[in-house]
Amino acid sequence: MLIFILQSVWLYISELAGKDLEIDIIIKFLLYVSPRIIVLVLPLTILLSSIMVFGRFAENYEFAAMKSTGISLQRAMRSLSVFIIGLAITTFFFANNVIPSAEFNFYNLRKNIAKKKPAMVIAKGQFNQIGELINIKVKDKSGDRGQFLEGVTIHKKNKVSDGNYTVIVSKTGELKSSEDSDVLKLVLYDGNYHDELQPKDQIQRTKNKPFVKSSFETYTLNIDLSKLNEVDFDQKDVSTKYSMLNVEELNYTIDTLKMEKKESLDKLSFDMYARSSAPTLNINVNPKEPKDAKQADSIDQTKDFIDLFRTKQKVQLVELAINSTNSTLQIISAKKKSMARAEKDLNKHIISFYEKFALGFACIILFFIGAPLGALIKKGGIGLPIVIAIILFLTYHFIGIFAKNSAEDSSINPILATWLSTIIMLPLSIYLTSRATKDRSLIDLDGILIPLKNILTKEAVLPPLNTNVFLEKSSSDYQTIERYSDKKLIDILKNYRQYDMEESFRNTALKLLNDRGISEEELRFGGNLHNQNYENGLRYKMAFDENSKLSFKLYFLMVIPIVSGLVLNNNGFPTLGKIILVLGIIGGILFLITLTRAYLNQVNFNKLLAKNTASNIFILILVGIPLYFLYHNFYKKKMKEDIKQIR
Repeated sequence: MLIFILQSVWLYISELAGKDLEIDIIIKFLLYVSPRIIVLVLPLTILLSSIMVFGRFAENYEFAAMKSTGISLQRAMRSLSVFIIGLAITTFFFANNVIPSAEFNFYNLRKNIAKKKPAMVIAKGQFNQIGELINIKVKDKSGDRGQFLEGVTIHKKNKVSDGNYTVIVSKTGELKSSEDSDVLKLVLYDGNYHDELQPKDQIQRTKNKPFVKSSFETYTLNIDLSKLNEVDFDQKDVSTKYSMLNVEELNYTIDTLKMEKKESLDKLSFDMYARSSAPTLNINVNPKEPKDAKQADSIDQTKDFIDLFRTKQKVQLVELAINSTNSTLQIISAKKKSMARAEKDLNKHIISFYEKFALGFACIILFFIGAPLGALIKKGGIGLPIVIAIILFLTYHFIGIFAKNSAEDSSINPILATWLSTIIMLPLSIYLTSRATKDRSLIDLDGILIPLKNILTKEAVLPPLNTNVFLEKSSSDYQTIERYSDKKLIDILKNYRQYDMEESFRNTALKLLNDRGISEEELRFGGNLHNQNYENGLRYKMAFDENSKLSFKLYFLMVIPIVSGLVLNNNGFPTLGKIILVLGIIGGILFLITLTRAYLNQVNFNKLLAKNTASNIFILILVGIPLYFLYHNFYKKKMKEDIKQIR
């Protein structure tokens, strides 16, 4: 709330600064601006607090403790869910009663503040309105009180008619009154005075454009400011803005605007019909039957009715038609602009009406996004939850802004635009709540990738260890291995694959160690029965081979449809081209997912070799994505060689 209030102060700082406002007016300003901020703050607060609280529960294993006593996530959320529903109902009444009242007071307070100007504040480089009749602009100010002015331009309005008809320009000027004076005394030096005269006769005013021009060495201008600062801040005379109305008033206003729109269209259609002279076409027309067959044939062979008239009449008819058409087009163009403004006003009222309901539902949906998301990411506090909450809220907020802006000119239905961000967030809330209540991970890619692997690749399975094969005692290999020390036998037991030995060597080394009094349990507890690093490396390599092979096939399922779709789209088959292009994009998304998984397998594999893999990401981006067939074959061979180095 504090952040958004400070943002509002900076937004309206130009209206507040230099006005010599009392502290109670400033407090009123902040009080009236706060309710409109709650529309933004409340959904973000609910989302952020629910992620932080449930994330902290999950991080500290509170949910594990709850579940061990039979308390499910739904039961843990039950009391908060009831509270959020009650808050949503309260939010509706707040949006329906408090916000319109605050908007009414805020708008009128700003209007009254705008009337209050300090006696001697003239900002340089911009026009400053002094009273209702004078606008003054200066290029520069100097002096201890800013009383010396340079490049003074004054526009003076006419009391009788609208418009800036008097312009005074001077090279320098001086303010000779004090800052607390009610009279602004401005002395101008070396300038010109230009005044456009406004005769009562419209023809003379338009044709002759009379004016008076004079130059001066010194010109004194006295402006009475005594009434300027006598502003009643409690005056409230504007109450028709759509944001100032409640549901009942909006409903009535919307119906009225719709009726006015219909009446305006009916009037336009009637006027256009009347201008066409269609109702009076037959009044002065006396059709006559042809005298004979020859005259009838002559009439039938006439290509255009205009050929029935003489040349002079033809010209008159064409000019009349052109003038009538141009006049009609001008009327329609002007009416189109006024209708667009009326429709925009109507759409804003509709949006404001449904916003009051959408805000409460948004609070409920964002809670059911934040609470399960916090339980899934298992992070509480102020770090990651704030980042996630802000990203989700900005997504929700900007979707709403873009939809409402588009709805103003009826590009989108205003009712749909009001609910669009909430409708988009609803499936996400259902998905996250379902995942959290079933104790599943945030994203389950295996549900998509495993069926693809079954179709496109064969699952890589580590062959089981055969412990029943041994070296024959009569063989030279047995006699050689029998002479090895215990340390050497343990090395063979753990790393026989790296030495390209068969399982019989491994089993024979284990048997010899057992015969020498070193049991299998001792070897296991000492970490000498298996090479755990090698086993992990082998699993990472097999996972890389599996994901990389799937990526390799998806790469072609991405490239071929995208290229084909673009070719078809640009060569007369747009529908088929777009369908194939969409399939290619889906293949591309799956390719990037499997490519990422393959890269993570590769990173974990290289960690076992104590290699720095930071630069591999650049190779992946520069080579892996555009030329994956090279990346796939190179690293497949490289990992096959590197695994032999794991001891």
